[in-house]
Amino acid sequence: MIGIGIIGAGDFGAAHARAIKQVQGLHLVASCRGNNDALAAFTSEHGGRGYTDWRKLLDDKDVEAVLIASPHHLHAEMAIGAANAGKHVMLEKPMAPTAAACDAINAAVAAAGVKLMVAHLMHFALPCMAARQMLEQGTLGRPLVGSSWIIKLWMEHNRRDWHLRKATGGGMLLTAGIHALDRLVWLMDDDVVSVSAMLGAMSHDQEADDTALLGLRFAGGGLGQVQSVGYRNGAAGYVMDLVCEQATLRIDMDRGTMLGRETAWTDLPGSFEPNWMHAALVREWSAMRDAIADDKPVPVDGAYGRKIIAIIEAAFASNETRREHEIADAP
Repeated sequence: MIGIGIIGAGDFGAAHARAIKQVQGLHLVASCRGNNDALAAFTSEHGGRGYTDWRKLLDDKDVEAVLIASPHHLHAEMAIGAANAGKHVMLEKPMAPTAAACDAINAAVAAAGVKLMVAHLMHFALPCMAARQMLEQGTLGRPLVGSSWIIKLWMEHNRRDWHLRKATGGGMLLTAGIHALDRLVWLMDDDVVSVSAMLGAMSHDQEADDTALLGLRFAGGGLGQVQSVGYRNGAAGYVMDLVCEQATLRIDMDRGTMLGRETAWTDLPGSFEPNWMHAALVREWSAMRDAIADDKPVPVDGAYGRKIIAIIEAAFASNETRREHEIADAP
């Protein structure tokens, strides 16, 4: 059994704990949260020891791998600390707020020889997996244009002050819109070379963005757009359209995946599951288990996680200069 420790025992840490429980070969042995009462409630429900200091959790000899689901600006310090302690790392998105911080994480992981997986959930969500499988078959031709969006309530029950500030890696784009970006980049299966973007706080009085519109140029000539909108009151949309040479695809997380041909949509069989997020987390942890136990490559590595952050950094720069910005290369 691989012993797992959760650093960041909050709402999404609990979602991970429920998934870990369903993966054979994994066992939650410890969790960390600064609030004693909240930590006690978490360990009472999910089991394992409780720590209020994440460094103490890393000292626990029974912890072989950690989930880091803490505020975004703490990701780098915690991931580097975990790697230096010889722990494998599942790192929630965003990998870190800056590409430089991602580079530091990747260097520490490489030096320590541990596994790092960045928890980009779309890679394990059934509608997205169905679309990827269709694209890999080759019958749709090359993806040419993609449009991906997440439009949702921003002030959810788990929203915290750090989500509202730039210095702590807050904002809708780094928190939730990153899913729409990741899904587009993964399914276009090409590198983004430049970004033009407009960001702002359109619906809320906060420093960080609640709205972002991104235009992407891909190395192979493809084009993409991303909408990241956190509304005050509305109804959610979590959809992506992909125009390929021979057909179109529509991914709707609330319906599944549809194939467009000859002016008609048809549902892809088996592309919808009601509780898709939990199922995706179970698949994510199953992949992490296999990477640790069988020394398999992780499906979403630090190089990919860094790529997504470099795009977002370029989007921030584009918004400031009102010009298209090229993507910074990894060292």
